[in-house]
Amino acid sequence: MNQFKTVALLGLLSALLITIGYWLIGGWTGAFIGMALAAVTNLGSWYFSDRIALAAYGAQPISYEQAPNLYQMVQKLCDRAGLPMPGVYIVSSPAANAFATGRDPEHAAVAVTEGILNILPDDELEAVIAHELSHIYNRDTLTQAVSATIAGAISFIAQMVSYSMWFSGGRDDRDGPNPLGMLLTVILAPIAATVIQLGISRTREFSADAGAAKLTGNPRALARALQRLEAGARQMPIEGNPAFEPLLIINSFSGEFLGNLFSTHPSTEARIQALLKLEQQLPSRY
Repeated sequence: MNQFKTVALLGLLSALLITIGYWLIGGWTGAFIGMALAAVTNLGSWYFSDRIALAAYGAQPISYEQAPNLYQMVQKLCDRAGLPMPGVYIVSSPAANAFATGRDPEHAAVAVTEGILNILPDDELEAVIAHELSHIYNRDTLTQAVSATIAGAISFIAQMVSYSMWFSGGRDDRDGPNPLGMLLTVILAPIAATVIQLGISRTREFSADAGAAKLTGNPRALARALQRLEAGARQMPIEGNPAFEPLLIINSFSGEFLGNLFSTHPSTEARIQALLKLEQQLPSRY
């Protein structure tokens, strides 16, 4: 069900981009241009997703010699999950967060901040890494990168249309773009794209949490990590491109006042409750 919902939401994002082309250029020519833009955007985000996301947070690759404990932890979990070893990156930030990216398990990367290495004990850090590896296993990293790129393209087009309307001075151009379409593009398209993108992100987080719990056999460790990370995010959010915030394991800022609709993740309380419920279903580790 979650996979079907994700595909449907990605389809809506691409359809929105095509519709914008229809509104702004007019007729089927505009629709075909929108379709071509959607295809190029999807292809570009598929191929360059890892580089784009890593650059957005200034992540730097590290070697085994630089962080042997982290490398061993990632390798152990990859062996257990049957995944190839991803690239390991460090984000030079005191904020505590982590993310995974890449178009497939063979071209994947896991990035953690210096802050998360400093505040989490080993069992909780292992649970966080297992969560990110679950995203890689489920290919959520590609899905989230594509949705972020398309949503970013829609927002960029809306901004350009806004500038065009401003500098046109409200001229009456009967052969130009549909005025109503331009207005809807400027006002509603970015909101719709954001809501769809965030819906995709929330759908995938529960699956990754469950995957991490099964991979480590310790759902409670991830529950504790989420509590600790949320408290840290309220005090010290990570800096980066907001379009890639859905990749992070936890909201990079406290957004309760925005409501669930505009949240990049399910509520931490809901995630913890799901993990504790799963703990009762898993065999005891002892």
